[in-house]
Amino acid sequence: MKLMSEAAAATAQSNLPELTVSELAQAVKRTMETNFDRVRVRGELGRVLIAKSGHLYVDLKDADATISTVMWKSNVQMLAFKPEEGLEVVAEGRLSTYPGRSQYQLIAERMSPAGVGALLAQLEKLKQKLQAEGLFARERKKPIPYLPRTIGVVTSPTGAVIRDILHRLRERFPRRVIVWPVLVQGPEAAGQVARAIKGFNAIQGGDRPDVLIVARGGGSIEDLWAFNEEIVVRAAAESAIPLISAVGHETDTTLIDYASDHRAPTPTAAAEKAVPVRAELIERVTSAEGRLKNGLVRGLERRRTELRAAAARLPRLEVLFQIPQQRYDRAAERLTAALVANTRAAQSKFDRVAARLRPEALAQDISRRRDLLARTAARLAPAMKRTLEAHKKHLDGATRMLESLSHKSVLARGFVMVHREDGSLVRAAKELSPGDAIELSFADDKQRAVVDPARAPPAESAKPKTKPKPGGAQGDLF
Repeated sequence: MKLMSEAAAATAQSNLPELTVSELAQAVKRTMETNFDRVRVRGELGRVLIAKSGHLYVDLKDADATISTVMWKSNVQMLAFKPEEGLEVVAEGRLSTYPGRSQYQLIAERMSPAGVGALLAQLEKLKQKLQAEGLFARERKKPIPYLPRTIGVVTSPTGAVIRDILHRLRERFPRRVIVWPVLVQGPEAAGQVARAIKGFNAIQGGDRPDVLIVARGGGSIEDLWAFNEEIVVRAAAESAIPLISAVGHETDTTLIDYASDHRAPTPTAAAEKAVPVRAELIERVTSAEGRLKNGLVRGLERRRTELRAAAARLPRLEVLFQIPQQRYDRAAERLTAALVANTRAAQSKFDRVAARLRPEALAQDISRRRDLLARTAARLAPAMKRTLEAHKKHLDGATRMLESLSHKSVLARGFVMVHREDGSLVRAAKELSPGDAIELSFADDKQRAVVDPARAPPAESAKPKTKPKPGGAQGDLF
């Protein structure tokens, strides 16, 4: 009773309202959000976590304190850099509390590296990484075609850049231009530029560009940051189509400049690198044509002069034919004498042969050959008869041996041949099973039969040791 009275007295003496834990937490939250509704905080990124939902959770710290910081997905997508642990940043937002853990946190709406130095340090780190992989190697660079048929341009569809490129191309050498519109600034720019480069490389057929131009106007390092992103640099290095980078002004340098095949200081200069000057090309062709014609004329004149000089040094036609004419005359004389001598020799040889071809000599030779033919014919008939008789005796002997070895003679003595339905020969009773269809061949005819199940052959172990009589195994089956 005494304790209860003391507690009641203490309550009566206090004027403070009684709050629940949730009410107190909400009051603290309102107070903090009211007094710190807009703050800018500079610090180093500690723990960096991007949740599956897309929200960013980081620890912003310095040498003496740490504050939990959260950035919602909609603001994370607007970041122009990649948050990494150890990077110094400036975060802008409002302070709030997280009642579930009784801690305060910074709700960041904007975040940027702390000065250009931080961006340059991040840029240098990425540059060294990509350079170590060989993406900037000189041997990877591809030459720009001298006169491309189609030029692909990756840039913003609005603004002065695309107008400058098209205007310069019309002045120098009109070509077909395909523009892939992209954002050139902001968090979505890097992804769109990388997809545009890959998209041009995926085109097949006549619409495939012969050269690509990736262009953007000048700006701060933050404005050009999309062209320092790793996905853009890798897409440029992997491009099978020669690529010209023209990002910013002459003094601006981005990582895509190192990975591209050629760098132009301005978009206008990129157009100049892509095509030659049409008027200059026509002038060069015309000049070459004139030099070629003059060279041909001078060459013909020189050849004509040389031909005339050579003709003057040649002897006259009648002089050239004098010696050959003399050789011809002497040859004609020798030919006539040779023909006469040859005719005489041939006539003499003909006379000698004709003397041997008299009818009396031919008749004697024919008579002699007729007698020889008659004697040969008389000996031929007995020789043929003896040969036929010898072959007949040999054939008769072979026939008798064949009949003695034929299975038909064995069947005639009472034996039977057993075949299966497929025509194969059965050599032993154990090869058959009860119910098998078989064919029996006798000496005069064939009969079909079925193995009797009741008279199946005994098992291997039950066979008698004595040798069965010939034909007995087959007889036991039926």
